[in-house]
Amino acid sequence: MPVYALGSRVPSIHPDAFVHPDAVVIGDVRVGADSSIWPRAVLRGDYGTIIVGERTSIQDGSVVHATAEFATIIGNDCVVGHLAHLEGCVIHDRVLVGSGSIVLHQAEVHSGATVGAGAVVRNRTEVPANAMALGVPATVKIDSSSDALTLLSAALYVENGRRYKAELKLL
Repeated sequence: MPVYALGSRVPSIHPDAFVHPDAVVIGDVRVGADSSIWPRAVLRGDYGTIIVGERTSIQDGSVVHATAEFATIIGNDCVVGHLAHLEGCVIHDRVLVGSGSIVLHQAEVHSGATVGAGAVVRNRTEVPANAMALGVPATVKIDSSSDALTLLSAALYVENGRRYKAELKLL
């Protein structure tokens, strides 16, 4: 797997995490236990810090970046869908970030919330706990999300990461 130091910025990946061989991790990136980084995902901590909590999946083609001013922090038990883009934002625990969505600088998505597929959460937007952010630009719908599906999906990705770690073979 392409895991790169950039000068003094060195990734820290928990031994129980799974990083697919086709994912790229560069610089100050920390990946927690039982988390998974899937094919073509890019986590680039060249300017700032990226933290991925425990039991969190960063799915295929996602881009996670940080700036010198704003770290990107993703909590525990999160699911970041395919082709999502996160930059300089805070994603709390048990959040589903839908496929193709974008969450930008200083945005904060609180626990149990959902960012809908294709949504754009603009700079400095706050998505409250258990709310949904939908559309372009995202509008927030209060108390319309439940973290039950996110927890189930996160657990499935923990198991899938373990399966891949044990069984994936290049042919």
